[in-house]
Amino acid sequence: MTSTYRTPGLAVDRRHHPGPFPTVPNVVTVVRTVLSVGLGVYGLTTPDPLWWIVGGYAVYWLGDSLDGLLARRLDQETRAGGVHDIVSDRACTGVLAAGLLVLQPDLWPAIVIFLLNFMVLDTLVSLSFLLWPIVSPNYFGQVDARVHRYNWSHPAKALNNVGIVAAVVVANLWLALGIVTVQIAVKLWTAREIIRLVEQREMS
Repeated sequence: MTSTYRTPGLAVDRRHHPGPFPTVPNVVTVVRTVLSVGLGVYGLTTPDPLWWIVGGYAVYWLGDSLDGLLARRLDQETRAGGVHDIVSDRACTGVLAAGLLVLQPDLWPAIVIFLLNFMVLDTLVSLSFLLWPIVSPNYFGQVDARVHRYNWSHPAKALNNVGIVAAVVVANLWLALGIVTVQIAVKLWTAREIIRLVEQREMS
């Protein structure tokens, strides 16, 4: 069982240590990242990149769900795996977003904003789980339920990437800008809340 949050700190989860890297979920993460990035890069070199980009996203999203499911089912969740998953997501997203630019160049302002948010701000927010003895951002609910709900619940994680892809599919710049504006607002609020939580802990 995973520990619950206690002020001023967390009871240490038995899996809070970095853990071994060569686990089944981590192997799946490596494979899905290599395949997704490979499909995305190849798509960028072809006259018709659509299906290569679609394939890259399919591998990315299905693989991302599979490695998390295996980690939980096999009891192989580790902090090293959590960091590995976050970094791998950025590798996939960076390449595939370049494919979105090729498919819909008129949407470049929204895609650029999305990339800056996901690759920088969201990365820092996601890695903040390392400030507490929890295994991954999926367990941030032990620290703060609202932060977890708006960032790492299943709907929040789905909208993190699907939103911009949907806007590209319908080729609507204003929809895309609206989506990335909401995403940035959520991440800025999250960053402020994380800073508040750290300060609160240090004052306790």
